[in-house]
Amino acid sequence: MIQESTEKIKEIIEDDVWGTLKKFLDLGYQFGEGEKSIHITVGLLLLLTLAFLLTSTILQGIRRFFTRKMEVDDKLKFISIFKFIKYLVYVVVILFTMSAAGINITILITASAALFVGLGLALQEIFQDIIGGVFIIVDKSLRVGDIIEIDNKVGKVFEIKLRTTRAITRDDKVIIIPNHKFISDIVYNYTQNHKTTREYIKLGVAYGSDVQLVTKILLEVIKTHRNVLKSPKPFVIFEDFGDSALMFSLNFYITDSFSDPRIKSELRYKIDAEFRNNNITIPFPQRDVHLFQQAPFQHSNVSNEGNNEKG
Repeated sequence: MIQESTEKIKEIIEDDVWGTLKKFLDLGYQFGEGEKSIHITVGLLLLLTLAFLLTSTILQGIRRFFTRKMEVDDKLKFISIFKFIKYLVYVVVILFTMSAAGINITILITASAALFVGLGLALQEIFQDIIGGVFIIVDKSLRVGDIIEIDNKVGKVFEIKLRTTRAITRDDKVIIIPNHKFISDIVYNYTQNHKTTREYIKLGVAYGSDVQLVTKILLEVIKTHRNVLKSPKPFVIFEDFGDSALMFSLNFYITDSFSDPRIKSELRYKIDAEFRNNNITIPFPQRDVHLFQQAPFQHSNVSNEGNNEKG
C-alpha cells in the first residue's frame, strides 16, 4: 500500500505539477523555420532575468571591494567604467544563456566580431586614456593640487577624470592632458612627496669681485624674502670660473613652486640693487679680438707679364 501511494504521488508530481510547469516554461513564440529558427520561451526569459540579477549582484560586490578604500570623488569616477563593464558582461550573459537554451549564436558572433574589431581599433587611444585614469586613481600617482611639468609646461592639477586630467598653467591657461601621457611620457611631479621644493637663481659677477662679499649679500637678500623658508637654510654655491664671469647659484626652499617665477623675479630685483650699492658688476659676455699685422699682399698680373716677354 505504501509503495503504491508513493508511486501515485510521484506520478502526480511528474505528470501534473512538473508537466504543467514545463508546459508553462515552454510557452513562447518561434521565429523562422528549421535549424535557423529561434524559439523565445517563458523559461528562456526567466533564465535571462535570473542571470541578469546574479550578474548585477556580483558586479556590485566587485565594485564595492575595489572602491572600499577610495574617497567619494574617486568612487564617482568609477561609476561610468563599471557601467560599461556591466553592459559588456550583460551581452556575454545573453549570448551564453541563448546558447545554453539551444539557440545557434554562431552567426550572431561572426557578424558582431568584425564590428567589435573596428570599434576596438577606433577607440584604442580612448581605452588607453581610461586605463591611465584607472591607474592614476588607484595608485595615487597624481592628486588634485599637484604641480606637474609635461612637455615643458608647468601646471597645477585641478581635475582628474577617467579619460583626461586638467591643469591650469602659470599664465591662467587650461591644459587638457590625455591620461595615457602619464603612462607613456616622462612627467615631473613637483609635489609628489611634499610641497617643499628647492629652487635656484644663477648669476655671474665680474672677475676681481670679492667672492665672500657676493656670498654674504646673496644670503642677506634671501633671508628678507617672506616666501623663502628659513629651514632648510638657503645656501650659495660658487659653481665655476666662466668665460666672462664668476658663476654663482643661490639655492633656497619654498612651499609654493607654482609662484616660482614671481619669487625669483623679486629676488633678482633685490640682488641687482644690492650689487649696485656695493659696486659689484654683473658682466655681459666679452670676447678679445687680436689683430696681427702682416706684410701687404703683392699682386701680380701673370697675363701682362707673359705678353711683355713675347714682345
